[in-house]
Amino acid sequence: MTVRLTLVCAAAPVGREMRFGDVELDEKALRQAREARGSLEATGSPYTAPSQRCRQTARALGWGEVVAEPFLRDLDMGRWQGRTLDEVAAEDPAAFGAWMMDPEAAPHAGESVEDLCRRVAGWMDGLADDSGRVLAVVEQAVARASVLNALAAPVRSFWRVDVPPLAVVRFTGRAGRWNLRMGALADDNDQAASGA
Repeated sequence: MTVRLTLVCAAAPVGREMRFGDVELDEKALRQAREARGSLEATGSPYTAPSQRCRQTARALGWGEVVAEPFLRDLDMGRWQGRTLDEVAAEDPAAFGAWMMDPEAAPHAGESVEDLCRRVAGWMDGLADDSGRVLAVVEQAVARASVLNALAAPVRSFWRVDVPPLAVVRFTGRAGRWNLRMGALADDNDQAASGA
């Protein structure tokens, strides 16, 4: 049986300086997520990353009860947690540069990009073949890692994958063999109606 995995990138606060770590969504971000309500029904097995912004996004989408999945958590930024990119880059440009260039680097004493990609691949590839439709609201880094896993792309490609807030990334397949599937939000509802 084919697994149909749909990942929704969490909404993000609008106009705020980006910080490493979880943040509460502002009203504008919640409104954007509510506007997408109904375009992606939470049938099958709905999950969310354990972060506040992912849980808020799932509620704003109208998903109701979801399972918080620890394997979908954001990249652990260690001592950089709560700081901005600009702060870190200004304070220690060599460490910041190493982190951006080397997927094995973890100068923040947290998780490397390679560790994150391995964790996400393990979760995807561990989905049972009879899982059917699986939906999840995830962090941007998790969405990037899932694309690399599906395409068997090198981890150094991580920063080349752009996943904006509320983007939808779809996959079909099963453990170890994934296909990236492009389409519009309405595609999931069309498939559900046709029984695909």
